[in-house]
Amino acid sequence: MKDFKECYIAARRAVIARDLKRLNPMQRQAAMTTEGPLLLLAGAGSGKTTVLIQRVYNLLTYGRGSDTDQVPDWATEEDLQFLETFPDQPDEDQRRRAVRLCAVDVPRPWEIIAITFTNKAAGELKERLSVRLGPAAEDVWASTFHSACVRILRRDIDRLGFGKDFTIYDTDDSKRVIRDILKEQNLDEKAFQPRSVLSVISASKDRYESPEDFAKAHSHEADWKMSRIAKVYAAYAKKLRAANALDFDDIIYHTVTLLRQEPEVLEYYQHKFRYVLVDEYQDTNHLQYLLTSLLAGGYKNLCVVGDDDQSIYRFRGANIENILNFEKQYPNARTIRLEQNYRSTQNILDAANAVIRNNTGRKGKTLWTDNGAGDTVTVKTTFNESDEANYVAGEILAGLNRGRKFSDNVVLYRMNAQSNALEYAMKRNGIPYRVVGGMKFFDRAEVKDMLSYLCVLNNPLDDLRLRRIINVPARGIGNTTVDKVAALAESQGASLYEIIRNADLFPELKSAAGKLLKFADLIDGLRRCGGQLALPEFYDAVCDQTGYIRALEEKNDMESRGRIENVQELKSNILGFLERDPEDATLSGFLNEIALYTDLDSVEAGDECVTLMTIHAAKGLEFPCVYVVGMEEGIFPGNSAQYDEEELEEERRLCYVAMTRAKEKLTLTNARQRMLYGRTSTNRPSRFLEEIPEENLHWLSKPEPRSARREDLDTAPWGEDGFGAAPARSTPVRSYSVAKPQNPARKPLASAAGRTAAPAAGLLQLAAGDIVEHTAFGRGTVTAVQAMPGDAMVTVQFEKEDKPKRLMLKFAGSHMKKV
Repeated sequence: MKDFKECYIAARRAVIARDLKRLNPMQRQAAMTTEGPLLLLAGAGSGKTTVLIQRVYNLLTYGRGSDTDQVPDWATEEDLQFLETFPDQPDEDQRRRAVRLCAVDVPRPWEIIAITFTNKAAGELKERLSVRLGPAAEDVWASTFHSACVRILRRDIDRLGFGKDFTIYDTDDSKRVIRDILKEQNLDEKAFQPRSVLSVISASKDRYESPEDFAKAHSHEADWKMSRIAKVYAAYAKKLRAANALDFDDIIYHTVTLLRQEPEVLEYYQHKFRYVLVDEYQDTNHLQYLLTSLLAGGYKNLCVVGDDDQSIYRFRGANIENILNFEKQYPNARTIRLEQNYRSTQNILDAANAVIRNNTGRKGKTLWTDNGAGDTVTVKTTFNESDEANYVAGEILAGLNRGRKFSDNVVLYRMNAQSNALEYAMKRNGIPYRVVGGMKFFDRAEVKDMLSYLCVLNNPLDDLRLRRIINVPARGIGNTTVDKVAALAESQGASLYEIIRNADLFPELKSAAGKLLKFADLIDGLRRCGGQLALPEFYDAVCDQTGYIRALEEKNDMESRGRIENVQELKSNILGFLERDPEDATLSGFLNEIALYTDLDSVEAGDECVTLMTIHAAKGLEFPCVYVVGMEEGIFPGNSAQYDEEELEEERRLCYVAMTRAKEKLTLTNARQRMLYGRTSTNRPSRFLEEIPEENLHWLSKPEPRSARREDLDTAPWGEDGFGAAPARSTPVRSYSVAKPQNPARKPLASAAGRTAAPAAGLLQLAAGDIVEHTAFGRGTVTAVQAMPGDAMVTVQFEKEDKPKRLMLKFAGSHMKKV
């Protein structure tokens, strides 16, 4: 006779599982695993939000009934029989009785906290919980990290010396405080850009460093700039405390401090939150990891949901090690993989699985679907970026003829500058589009500035454009002076430029006459150059003599570097115009073409349009048809990934994210040559294309193979300057092999002493303990060498770097020598 307890536990689980029958087996297992630490590896399109909702529903309905061997003392044989014969379609009374018999230690809604990354995700979670649970959902702590921390701080921040009515500073507020401190400390704002200083301070807070910790870490004289930033950090923290203010980093930083320093507060929240759920755990940084560990330290009922293969925000401080080491931090953790994909077809998933399998830093999973095989992945090799954009536009129009909508399509790219050629193609073909996660190319301020310069040089009577650029970059010509010039122009019936050229003749302009005449000389001088130089060289002269790029270079921050790239990318438009219309190779002709694209093609198309966006911006989205452009070495992956194995793996995860956005049709394109930032490069097809199995793709216009040997490919010349731009070439475009690697298993180190030679002839021979000099990273010590087929991965601790770097020797060897 079966044991009553065992039968009751089995019957209870069966009833709860039936209530969750809409989930697949692994999803159901995840929803029913309620106790202890749980790592939920949720693959792309696997329905993780649905699992989160159902898990909270299970907790608030049955408590730990699905994950305990506890049986109520009052349970009877009749109760067991009821559960064992529970009908598929129960009435309300039967359902209520089943809940009573299955529920064990049900938490109250406010004892569950579910943390997400964005307000949008938190809002969706609350909305779907309300639909599933009704009013009880309102009391669940479904919020972002920051909003949860603000709620905690409003209650107890006075224990840290702040008032409970603290103010939260946004980025602009923080930059203003930094500027004031730089002035007080007599530091040049050009050398200490407020945005860059804030970035350093933010990274320090993420490491949970106080101003004192940071100062101690950078006290040595050799690090002069960082030691000055340490003083700025200390002053910044002091000013914020005096103003009873917190910046965004402080919100989590001070919450962690509060929980660490105040045992009463920690005990309160560890007792309050019986269940802690964290979504997108692969994107957490160190501070968020600390916060999560503290909140879940009581009951240890921590469920983290994430996908290590979709960790793509390393540049924001995301630490993939948080999810990779979860089972080490919690040795009794259970891991459940959600591998059934509800979004894509099997060919798309097989291609994506094959690419991501080349990463070593991952937990491992394989996506599959019941959606059918679907079309193979299309890979298209084009001649250049214009052909690539025209091919994409043509495919979108062809799909329209087959019944698709414009909104079914998304075009993804690695960097914003790539949207330029795509936007041209969309406009030429009358395709409505929107740029997400960035401005349209011609709407960007720096592009408008340079076009305004060209318009004024072409027509000095263009008062509108002249107003825009007269003090850009800053020349000390303020709005008051410009208003005086405008008033004189109106009274004299002249243009602004005519007044400026004769500024010394007007008493009203006496104080500003020197600056105005200098600006007029600049315009006159450039106009004279325009008659002697070809259009591309003339544009270079404008960029140089106006000081526009120089002013951006002096700022030396990430935003300014991006703006410089856009200014340089405008030259690509000039060169493209000359190629399309060599007979009208004039500045006037170019400006007329641009005006047609920028002023007359503004169409309000609502949501019925093609979407253009970076891959980073596409995470979490899906489209029937996905086009990923620029699949070339030096573009995707970028040049810098050749020297850093961790960065290369991040690029591969980014590729995986791009591929898994596609539901029905995935197209990957590359160009034999590409003009970017006004320079033409010839790049090999991306290694990610080579990693896709031949049975899952159809390669159109595939380059003629020169050799089946990968070694031949790696000797092909290609440039390093810029993010994927090689120096301009006069040699013809070359074709490169795209032979498929066999993905052999990695070879173990051959020597117990760690002195493993590189496996391929011709490579730099290195062993652990060797001293090397790298052109980019400086001097360092080799700590490990891992042999790989035809290559080797070298781990080097460089003197100037905090963390060791992992380099592929085949790519890094030409930039590194043994000392």
